[in-house]
Amino acid sequence: MSWMNELISVYNRFAECNASDASLLPISHSTAKAQIQVTLDEDGNFISADTVTKEEAETIIPVTEDSGTRSRGICPMPLADKLIYIAGDYSKYAVGKKADNKDYFSAYIRQLKQWSESEFSHPAVTAIYRYLSKAQIMCDLVNAGILKCENKTGKLEEKIKISGIAQEDAFVRFCVNYVDLSKSNETWKDCSLYEGFIGYNRSRMNNIQLCYATGKKCLVTYKHPHKIRNSGDKAKLISANDESGFTYRGRFKNKEETISVGYEASQKMHNALKWLIARQGMSFGTMTVVAWTQTLEKLPDLTKNPIDWKEEDDDFDNNEVVIDSGQQYKELIQQMIFSYRSKLKPNTKVMIMAVDAATTGRLSIAMYAEWEESRFYHNLERWHTETATLRYNRKKNCNEICSFGIYDIANSAYGTEQNERLVCDKNVFSKVVLRLFSCMTEGTSLPADIMMCLYYNASNPSAYEKNYNHRQVLETACGMIRKMNIEKKKGVISLAYDPNETNRSYLFGCLLAIADKAEREAYEEEDRNKRVTTARRYWNRFSQNPYQTWQRIEEHLNPYFDKLKEKSVYYQVQIQKIMDKMTLESFEKNQTLEPEYLIGYHHFMAYMYSENKESRKEGKIE
Repeated sequence: MSWMNELISVYNRFAECNASDASLLPISHSTAKAQIQVTLDEDGNFISADTVTKEEAETIIPVTEDSGTRSRGICPMPLADKLIYIAGDYSKYAVGKKADNKDYFSAYIRQLKQWSESEFSHPAVTAIYRYLSKAQIMCDLVNAGILKCENKTGKLEEKIKISGIAQEDAFVRFCVNYVDLSKSNETWKDCSLYEGFIGYNRSRMNNIQLCYATGKKCLVTYKHPHKIRNSGDKAKLISANDESGFTYRGRFKNKEETISVGYEASQKMHNALKWLIARQGMSFGTMTVVAWTQTLEKLPDLTKNPIDWKEEDDDFDNNEVVIDSGQQYKELIQQMIFSYRSKLKPNTKVMIMAVDAATTGRLSIAMYAEWEESRFYHNLERWHTETATLRYNRKKNCNEICSFGIYDIANSAYGTEQNERLVCDKNVFSKVVLRLFSCMTEGTSLPADIMMCLYYNASNPSAYEKNYNHRQVLETACGMIRKMNIEKKKGVISLAYDPNETNRSYLFGCLLAIADKAEREAYEEEDRNKRVTTARRYWNRFSQNPYQTWQRIEEHLNPYFDKLKEKSVYYQVQIQKIMDKMTLESFEKNQTLEPEYLIGYHHFMAYMYSENKESRKEGKIE
């Protein structure tokens, strides 16, 4: 259970009572959204009440084993709670099946009294107990104008809501104004109140067994917290309360034989995970991924590429420098990784954890891995070096060397055009993310099905209404083909057009690029982004039957060459240069092209545009 130990270690290292940042919750505490705030004096007298804005609603509350996991039945919170629990005069104003809250209030006030009379009591607890014992909070809230009642019946108006919550379901928190003005009056930020309840709650527990997480005998629990991914999350990581649903039956006699976790270990582990997710978690549909180091130093964003890291890092000069060589890009990756690694101690571990919920009640660990920081960064550097390719940068309006983040790959492989952008289905995306994270951080091979999806998508430009979406798919496919070739030990593919390349598929890709660009250049300016070239119409067929399809594409080029006049010489010369590199046998061999043909197309298209720019500077091409 190394993940448990690592999370407990995070808690022990970083848990400090800090009212300004108490998201790393104290043990025996959780959070709730409050709608009403009641202010009392130290003697338990009502002073005022206000509604709470949604932005300030998050409230830290003490919880017992039972109330921290309540879903049904009567199970009061120790201090702050809903009106149905804390209001002794609730039935005078509420309507509906639960208007009679006698059992709710009795359970709440009895529990609060026990804490108030214990050795772990606190002035705020005593003040709140004294006030609520008067059973007049509903009346005070109505008089203060917080709760609205109907004139005829005197009951709460059903249509009125407070911050989107029905009046009778409102959650109430308390402020206590002390005589000593140096004390904080906000009970949900009072560290001494936290400690008081922790001691009180510990004194009431007596179930001592072996903790599987720490290996020590201590107070254990079988009721573990939820609200792990967000405040509305009901799914639990650890649960053994379903005796009729065969959670453990058939293997064990009872839940005590399945797993036993120390209460404080469970609280620390869950609170640390909640904190990490709130602090640096990444959400992909129902799945949440969090990566951290033992010292919580900043890690690079695994969903992005090093150029994006550079733009987000204030330590780097983010001027408009175009990275146009593989060596430049490799140096950038090394500089960025050194920037992150230099802040870590030697042999620091890096952890990554993904949790997902197939149902609303159960949270699974979809992935957990840990590495020495040296191995983690080595694999990350290798990924971004091997997947780098020439990509169009819209901001700089030029091509530059860059690798790919998670979104690029998933959207290109499985995305569809939505609002003119490629978007991958959330459920599919979360599965792709896990597999790609393994490739990035563990150095595993690129999944073959993802590679094939990219290949087929890039070979079918007619499936995209926008050319820039197909270009994104094509660039992504080229990057992954480079990665695949290295994995299969076929050698490293260059990052730009290689005039010495004799690979048949690569050369056919170059021919396709020439035909595409020549025809497009013959169009009128206003038609270039509207009309589809012959090369693009026949692209998919070309990838399957290159020899026969090329003959048809070449025939269609003749009228466009006529229109281009002397400019057509450039393209005819380029076609001849490419064909001179192929033997007659390889040219006429009507065999399906390998994925490298996409790189040939991509490289030669970029080569022609760059060559034309240089020629225009010299006045050779108008």
